[in-house]
Amino acid sequence: MTPETVSSQITTPNLHVQAADGVTYRYRRFGKPSESNLPLVCLVHFRANLDNWDPEFVDTLAAEREVVLVDLAGVGGSTGTTPNTVEAMAYNAIAFLDALRLPRYDLLGFSLGGFIAQEIALFRPWQVRRMVLAGTAPRGGRDIHLYTAGAIRDTALGDAPTPTDLLTLFFEKSVSSQGKGVEFLERLGLRTAERDTPTDVAVRDAQLTAISAWGVRDDSRLQRLESIQLPVLVANGDNDEMVPTKNTYLLADRLPNAKLSIYPDAGHGFLFQYPVEFATEVNAFLGA
Repeated sequence: MTPETVSSQITTPNLHVQAADGVTYRYRRFGKPSESNLPLVCLVHFRANLDNWDPEFVDTLAAEREVVLVDLAGVGGSTGTTPNTVEAMAYNAIAFLDALRLPRYDLLGFSLGGFIAQEIALFRPWQVRRMVLAGTAPRGGRDIHLYTAGAIRDTALGDAPTPTDLLTLFFEKSVSSQGKGVEFLERLGLRTAERDTPTDVAVRDAQLTAISAWGVRDDSRLQRLESIQLPVLVANGDNDEMVPTKNTYLLADRLPNAKLSIYPDAGHGFLFQYPVEFATEVNAFLGA
């Protein structure tokens, strides 16, 4: 399919493609195709579906390139069962990309999506040109085995996530950050037609198992990062409590070709607190 040259996360239709792994993937593909910019494939966070991408963020990206958003196996409107390992999730993503016949692309992975993006870059280094890792961590990183601590963890794992939970998990406690969080929640409700299917507790439990295994402290696993030779933008808020910001610095230190960007007065959802600013930075990095 040829993507629309003018579209938005708010209005673009849900699309479907059947892949060789037997899964029918739901996705959205929109933006500005060009010969100079590759499609940007975006991989989302824990318990999220297509509707969890901030329209202001992805629309700013799409002003300069094609954007591809996807529900991986068992998530949202995609068929199949959600795997309980990051490696298997990466193979699902590769099957989806093969079904779209994308020979080369850029990747943006947020949180759990960043774990998956790293695996894709390791499995298919000839296909990934540049990568953005937002609010994420390397395999074997720091303080992510239990995936956040105390009250934050309890909020993240509730059976029915609420808007208030997102404010707690993604934004700082400051008045300014919380205000930006409220604006983000309002933008998430702008799409009214063809909204995606909410994720369920089976998705939560499978993804949590994958995250826990990924997060077991193991410094030997950090050596894998040396094999990711492509340019990587590594970004986060200055106080991420879900995937501690120390992991962002660790990625920047261990990746051979990394650029580090830290946003002030921000937590895990920094990219939604600074949607235009970060999307503009991503577009500049990918276009460099």
